[in-house]
Amino acid sequence: MNEVLTLFELNSLVHEVIEDNFDEQYWVVGELSDVSTPAFGGHFYGELVQKDEESDRIVARARITCWARNYNIIRLRFQKEAGETLRKGLQVKLLVEVNFHEQYGYSLNVVDIDSTFTLGDLAKRRREILQQLEKDGILHDNQSLPLPRLLKRIAVISSATAAGYGDFCHQLEENDYGFHFDVQLFPAVMQGEQVPESIIAALEEIREEPPFDLVVIIRGGGASSDLSDFDSYELAACIALYPLPVLTGIGHERDETVLDYVAHTKVKTPTAAAAFIIEHQAEEAALLDDLYQRITHSAKEQIQREKQRLEHQRAVLPLIFMGFYQKGENKLVLLSQRLSSSAKQSLEREKHSLQLMQQRLNSLDPRLLLKRGYTITTCGGKLVRSIEGLAEGEVLTTQTEKGEIYSKVILIQK
Repeated sequence: MNEVLTLFELNSLVHEVIEDNFDEQYWVVGELSDVSTPAFGGHFYGELVQKDEESDRIVARARITCWARNYNIIRLRFQKEAGETLRKGLQVKLLVEVNFHEQYGYSLNVVDIDSTFTLGDLAKRRREILQQLEKDGILHDNQSLPLPRLLKRIAVISSATAAGYGDFCHQLEENDYGFHFDVQLFPAVMQGEQVPESIIAALEEIREEPPFDLVVIIRGGGASSDLSDFDSYELAACIALYPLPVLTGIGHERDETVLDYVAHTKVKTPTAAAAFIIEHQAEEAALLDDLYQRITHSAKEQIQREKQRLEHQRAVLPLIFMGFYQKGENKLVLLSQRLSSSAKQSLEREKHSLQLMQQRLNSLDPRLLLKRGYTITTCGGKLVRSIEGLAEGEVLTTQTEKGEIYSKVILIQK
């Protein structure tokens, strides 16, 4: 029959076995889970898990502890070297001691951490996201959008209480050129696991507003470790495919996120984002001013040339007029001569025609007929051409050269 042990006795045996066989320190790799970030001077507690690469199912887990005397040293060095905090979801490589306590059970005591491993994992994750965007053919889509020449309406995605947003607005308002910008804030979470979802929601809201010229995503201050929240494929793809140019001003001088690779333009800080917009407008204003100067200069030259042309025409016109006048006068003289000659010829022709008509009229004069021995007989003042219409007893008058003969009709014989 097997010996019956109390739980404490059994755990004590396990404790002894672990102490006897796991008296060294071990490097172990895993993902932080259920992290409890202590206040300054406190102990660090959490859980280290391993997930199946294909199904993302947890295949192993262990409770981890880092005592305060060691945690503060590790934390500061890790943040300086990796730019990260010990947070949930972070892949880490820990130097641990295996412990087993009769009351609290199995746990790993963290002695040290390898910052280069985490840096490599973050870089690997970022590289994988960028490779996927490149494979999908959308990595440079937003960068290919033309930047509007006039950046008037600016949509800003930021935390409403962030100092960086205030710095951004203040710099735009106090620009040296007197430019005016219409800035509208679309609040979003800029730290933690909700960053991608929150920014995507803000981008969708911007689509429904009146058209903007530019979208600016800014985050000022804060720990560099929070920047990994921006390394999201879904968020990067949303920005890459966004119909408006996106300007990012996230983090500090040495920090870069996946968003910086897909955005139309990247700058380091919110104030740098404002400076970029102001400088862009200043360049456009300089181009417009130069164009104005060239147009003005060209117009003045054109006006001067037209003045000179008019002066020349004013000087030449009298001469031209005199030439036309002289030519006209010569034409009038020639025309007068031609008209005079033509009139004389017409008069001669008409005179000749009148003479011919006169001769014809003269040839028809009844007196000439009478001189030739002809007579003219009338009856009642009408010329008698035939016997038709005459009646017996009527008086006829016969005109001769020397006088008239009156006779009466006695008989009419056909």
